[in-house]
Parts: sequence; C-alpha cells; structure tokens
Amino acid sequence: MKKLVSIFIIFFVFCSVSNAQPFIQEINAFAALDAKQSPPDNAILLIGSSSFALWKDVADYFPEHQFINRAFGGSSLTHQVDYIDKVVYPYKPKQILIYCGENDIATSKTVTADSVLYRFKKLHRLIRSQLPNVPISYVSIKPSPVRAEFLPTVISANELIKQFCKGSKKTNFIDVFTPMLGDDGKPIEDIFIADRLHMNLRGYQIWKNVITPYLIK
Repeated sequence: MKKLVSIFIIFFVFCSVSNAQPFIQEINAFAALDAKQSPPDNAILLIGSSSFALWKDVADYFPEHQFINRAFGGSSLTHQVDYIDKVVYPYKPKQILIYCGENDIATSKTVTADSVLYRFKKLHRLIRSQLPNVPISYVSIKPSPVRAEFLPTVISANELIKQFCKGSKKTNFIDVFTPMLGDDGKPIEDIFIADRLHMNLRGYQIWKNVITPYLIK
C-alpha cells in the first residue's frame, strides 16, 4: 500500500511540475543535446513553434549555412519569452529566425493582432538586452487552411509586426504568407500534410525560396 501511495505522489508531483512548466521536457532535451555536443558558434538560430521544430532537415535546404534549431511544437510567443534563457541566451548566433505567433492566435479567441505584436515586441526586447547586434528575422505567420477562421487576425498581426520590424535596428520581416496563397487568394492546400496545418516538402520549398535572400553568410 505504501509503495502504491509513493507512486501516486511521484506521479502527482510530476504532473504538477509539467503543468507549471509546459514544454519542460522539450527544453530539457535541448540541454541534453548541448551537453552531448556543444552547439556551433556563429550559426543561425531557429526559435518558435512546430513549423520550425518539424523542419528537421533545414540544413539540407541551406547547405551554405549552419543551424541550431531550438523551436518546440505547440509553443506561443509567451513560451519563447518564458524560456528565452534556455533557447536563446546560451548560444552565440550570427542571426535569429523566429516563427511564432500562429498558436497565440489559434488557441484563444481573445488574442488580438495587437496582443501578438505586444508579445513579439517583448521577445524582441529581451533578445536585444543580451544580443544587441544580432540580426533578427521574423518569419510571417502562415495561412494554415485548418485555421482559416483566424486569417483576418493573422493578416493584421503580420502587418503590425512588419511595421515594427521596419522601424527596428537589424530586424526584418520575411513574408511567407503571400506566396502560400493561390490565385484565388486562399491557402494552397497541396503544400500541407493531411492535418492542413503543417507543411509538406512543397511548402518548405516555398519557405526556402523566400527565406534564402535574408540569410546572413
């Protein structure tokens, strides 16, 4: 009986910690990777949500560059802020690429375009506090077919962040939203996998073509 109670307590504590610290397993996995092999300096750092996290072969698309991928699926800009000391500060990147904001909008109907801008500005400010001269590139929120109801907010958030980037030092906005639309102005369906949220190879090829000119050599 005592053993059963002990197991229950351990399980309860584990669940409580997990709820208090979402994505902590992913963050710990990054630390384990770094302990096993030191990440390279002067690489391009990817942070954000699943569209980056699932881009496992990103280096194959850009063979002239080195990458450190510290994106974790399901995350929002708030999570990037919460874990900035784990996914940004330990590294010495030559450039930071951010794909995040889509989950902020899709997980709560109370999140407005202004909310997303506010969260991005906070993340940007925190990055600048430690890495004042590292170029930051924000990859626009994509037009996911399964999240069509949120497209007006996505469009507005993209525009707000674009304007902010224009007025910020060493910060640029990479528009992947527009080339992911068909002639009818709707998201191209066959560049996504079956969930209509995440991209297939054709989708990532579009990203490659758009992102390439922004990468620092």
